[in-house]
This record gives sequence, structure tokens and C-alpha cells, in this order.
Amino acid sequence: MLVTGAGSGIGEACALRLASQGWQVALVGRRRAALERVAQRCDGLVLAGDAADSATWAGFIERVRTRFGGLDAVIACAGGHGLGAAEQTSDGAWGEALRSNLDSAFHTARACLPLLRERRGSLVLLGSIASLAAGPEVCGYTTAKHALVGLSRSLARDYGPFGVRVNCVCPGWVRTPMADQELQTLMAHYQEDLDAAYRRVTTDVPLRRPASSVEIAAVCQFLISAEASIVTGTVITADGGSSVVDVPTLPFTRLEPSA
Repeated sequence: MLVTGAGSGIGEACALRLASQGWQVALVGRRRAALERVAQRCDGLVLAGDAADSATWAGFIERVRTRFGGLDAVIACAGGHGLGAAEQTSDGAWGEALRSNLDSAFHTARACLPLLRERRGSLVLLGSIASLAAGPEVCGYTTAKHALVGLSRSLARDYGPFGVRVNCVCPGWVRTPMADQELQTLMAHYQEDLDAAYRRVTTDVPLRRPASSVEIAAVCQFLISAEASIVTGTVITADGGSSVVDVPTLPFTRLEPSA
């Protein structure tokens, strides 16, 4: 199998979890040192390069075929920020948001589909609850993550007849290095530590906490498993329940007695 964004966060957790279950894993990412650190723990194949650059994929696929003979599954975790409202988003920032969050998934899928077709494999794209709703001043990120759902559905429709399943996982807050960095603004404003910042952003999440990378990796593992053999074209939210909250009624929540 192959995992993009495998050097940290959810990608790393997916690689380690699947390797522990006996999968051979190819690790794709831009930071070679991070990939090599993960590879030491899972005997993974390091493929250092930008998943959003189509020119890198021919060499990657050749090395995967040589090492593994083919591909049974791909988990596309590569992504990045896309901060700022539209008026504050430069051409460069807009392009980078789409490149890191959408182009990376598209080029991964397009390159890997021939191998997945051979083995009737499975592809999982990592979206976000930003794929389903808009947060404040994250125009590029929200747009790219919404488009990722469309990409997963298009792939599921076109490649289902070849036995390839494609699904999209949409996490909420997950404790990852990227999320840690995003919370620095809150930490500075409220003069609080990282744990307090996570509690603040999950105050209205029904489970009252962020996910761990391992929990999201477990969802991805299910989707590529035989137990999910009829599941394709779906969007699975793994957000602690935050997407079911009726935001306009939150003021009334303060009136309810604690459980």
C-alpha cells in the first residue's frame, strides 16, 4: 500500500498502523528525514517528493511495482493550510492551497489507479469537516477540501466498474503538528497552553475532545479492508460529532443542566 503525507500526523499513523497489521508500505512526502524516521519503524519504502507534482509519480510507481509488485490500497493524506478570507488571499496562497490539498490527491489518484485496477484495490482521500462546512477565514482550504469530496465521488463513479473503491474521510480537530500550529493564534490571544486551546476549540463538540491520529487511521484501515467491500463513494465524518451540532441553538445549551 501507499500513503502520502506519511512523514507526520495522520499519514504517519496510517503507515505505522497498517504496517503493524502486515501491510508493506510506501511512504510519500516532501521531507525525506521525516519519512526515513517513519520507515525505520515500519520497514517502509521511502519516496521523497511532492505528491502534487505529476512529474514525480512515474518514478514512484516504478519503484512501487519493483518493490511490491503492485498496489492494494492508497491513503492520500498529503495536505496543507489555506488561511485567509478571499480578499486576504494572494494568487500564490490560493494556488498553494489548491496544490497542497487538491492537486496532491488528484495526481496521487491518477498515478496509482492503473495499479489499483490490477488488484481491484481501494483509495481513501483525507478531507476535513472543512469539506462540508466553512470555517472563518480559510477560503483556500475550505474550497480545496470541498473539491476533494467531488474528486472522490467522481473517482468512485468512474472506477467502481473496475472494482476500485474510493472513499473520503473527513476528520474534525485532530491532534497533529499542523493543528498544533493552527492553534498558536488562540494560545497567544488567551495566554493559554496547547491543551487548553484544544479544549477551547472542542467546547461544543459532543465528545468534547479532538481525535488522535491513531483514531483516524483506524477509520482509514476499515475503509481499505474487506469488511468495507461494499462501501464506495462515501464521505465518512470522524469529528467527535461536531457536524451534527445545530449551531443556532448553541445559546440554549448554556441553559441546560450538565449531565
